Amino acid sequence: MACAPVTLPQPGTTSSRAWQALLRLCAVLLLAALAWGLPTPASAQGIESVLAPGKLITGHAKAEADCKSCHVKFDRAAQDGLCTECHKDVGADLRQRAGFHGRKLAEQPQACRTCHTDHKGRNAKIVELDQKAFDHDKLSDFALRGKHVTTECKSCHVAGKKWREAALECNSCHKKDDVHKAALGPKCESCHGESDWKKTTFDHAKTRFALDFKHADASCSDCHKDQRYQDAPRTCIGCHKKDDEQLIKGRRGHQGQYGTKCESCHNAKGWKPSTFNHDADTKYALKGLHKPLECKTCHTGPLYKQKLASDCLSCHKKDDKHKGSLGQNCSSCHNERGWKELGKFDHDKTKFPLLGKHVDTECKACHKSLVYNEAPKDCIGCHKKDDKHEGTLGRACESCHGASDWKTTKGRFDHDKTKFQLRNGHAGPKVECKACHVNLKSYRNTPTDCYSCHKKDDKHEGQQGQRCESCHIDKNWKTLVGFDHAKSRFALTGRHVVTACKDCHTSARFKDAPSDCYSCHKKADKHKLTLGVSCESCHNTRDWALWNFNHDKQTDYRLEGPHRKLACTSCHTREAPRGKATAPVGQACIGCHRKDDVHDGSFGSRCEQCHVVDRWKRVINRGMRGSVDDRLDPGAARGLAGVAEVAETLGQASHAARRFLNPPPSAAMNGRERNPT
Repeated sequence: MACAPVTLPQPGTTSSRAWQALLRLCAVLLLAALAWGLPTPASAQGIESVLAPGKLITGHAKAEADCKSCHVKFDRAAQDGLCTECHKDVGADLRQRAGFHGRKLAEQPQACRTCHTDHKGRNAKIVELDQKAFDHDKLSDFALRGKHVTTECKSCHVAGKKWREAALECNSCHKKDDVHKAALGPKCESCHGESDWKKTTFDHAKTRFALDFKHADASCSDCHKDQRYQDAPRTCIGCHKKDDEQLIKGRRGHQGQYGTKCESCHNAKGWKPSTFNHDADTKYALKGLHKPLECKTCHTGPLYKQKLASDCLSCHKKDDKHKGSLGQNCSSCHNERGWKELGKFDHDKTKFPLLGKHVDTECKACHKSLVYNEAPKDCIGCHKKDDKHEGTLGRACESCHGASDWKTTKGRFDHDKTKFQLRNGHAGPKVECKACHVNLKSYRNTPTDCYSCHKKDDKHEGQQGQRCESCHIDKNWKTLVGFDHAKSRFALTGRHVVTACKDCHTSARFKDAPSDCYSCHKKADKHKLTLGVSCESCHNTRDWALWNFNHDKQTDYRLEGPHRKLACTSCHTREAPRGKATAPVGQACIGCHRKDDVHDGSFGSRCEQCHVVDRWKRVINRGMRGSVDDRLDPGAARGLAGVAEVAETLGQASHAARRFLNPPPSAAMNGRERNPT
């Protein structure tokens, strides 16, 4: 690909002057070519082709028309970079310092053209390799060892392929020698070496089955049948099944009865004796007479399929004289040293430890039959005849009684754990049990309310109900707690707060006390019942002398004029009927002013038609639209009054006639009868 190197002559010599003349001639020819018709890049390339020293090899022929594919003007050192751009595999070796080029140039750097000089024609060989002098160990990635040293190159390097394309894996050349049929994979070097293919150096310890003891002396074919290395069994039964089934030295094997886990009892040191430790390897340690027994004595079926029971009765059912009445826990009384040798039964490890007098009691006193487990565990089961409470307190006798003495109960029963705690006056020894509990059968249903026991002490005769604790405490019956009168129907306010209870409650029957004012303040009633008994209408609890009554808002009769200054008794003169605030007074003027009627009723009862509230003597007549003033002289006044009287009389007569002919429906207006006008 590169031109042959040219050695320039030394300056000043004859060769140097001839060389310079040749260069000038080339320059003239080049300028003439450039001046001929303004040449294009293609014509310039043609000139370079003319100057080329020769044809490229067949592999580089495509780059012959483009010199810059392999050459960089004025920079010969850049040529190597262009080479590695085309030959990428060589470039990779150079960077990684691997392969022939990577190793060779790492040791002796040189340009590509040193070995690969092109422009020698299409059939020229620019790669020459001396196979005999080639150091395969230093200049390749595959060192030759063993028989590979004497192997011919063509055995691994196939003709027509590059030297570097030779395979590095054993299986690539020795596939025909693989008797394992690829079952062990392509890594032949795991077992074989270059010195001798048939000699293996496989380390079995690195597999999942390390060879120990007698396995190390066994030949490969003993376990690997038919060259099956990958799928060789790793379980004992896989190789020793025949030992488990056949007759060995007069004794037959287990016949598969003990399963396939041979390693539970046997190991690689020797098939015999068995190494199984029943005490350490199981939950059932062999003791006493169990130790010398053969396995088949207890293990009568398949070992891993049939779960062998560990209770005594499973094997000794025929020896059970109790016929199963004591259950299956034979070890409670018996042991492995001998079935008839009885052990000391520890009753304290049962659900009923023996305490007090129970320790000296014979077994048959509680165990009435051989079925010992049926013996009662509660007190009442044995002491029902001693129950003086006749079952009213249940079956928990131990709440009061103990195993030391049935009759001694003092200090055992805690009354505070019941619904009624004993405090103050109820606490002993002030109060005995029989004070509340009438007899031994009444302990449980004894009432817990105060009234049930203190009914005889109730001075209120049941009037205040049965919640005595509302006022009384258990420290002392006569000591009262603060009663909240506000929660009653009569809340205390004003002067009532400081009033003594006995002033209203004259007896212990508190509810008999009246709640109306008049019952207590009757003597203070200065109205003599003319205004009824609803004292609270005017008076309040702050002070009896303080009162306030609004006649305009609290009644339907508005007080006007002189009426405002009148005393209540001026109109309310009679005693109010029962249930009424006042006696009926009426709203007509004539009701109070009949004595003031100088007309003697001749003008009717509607005084307000002529008289006004401000002044009685001032008269206004609606018919004459005038008034009779008391400032006129008496004669004129009487004259006008006479005229008014005549007019009133005529009016009344006319009105009476109309009512007689057309009687209107009777109606009352505000309690007053409408007079004819």
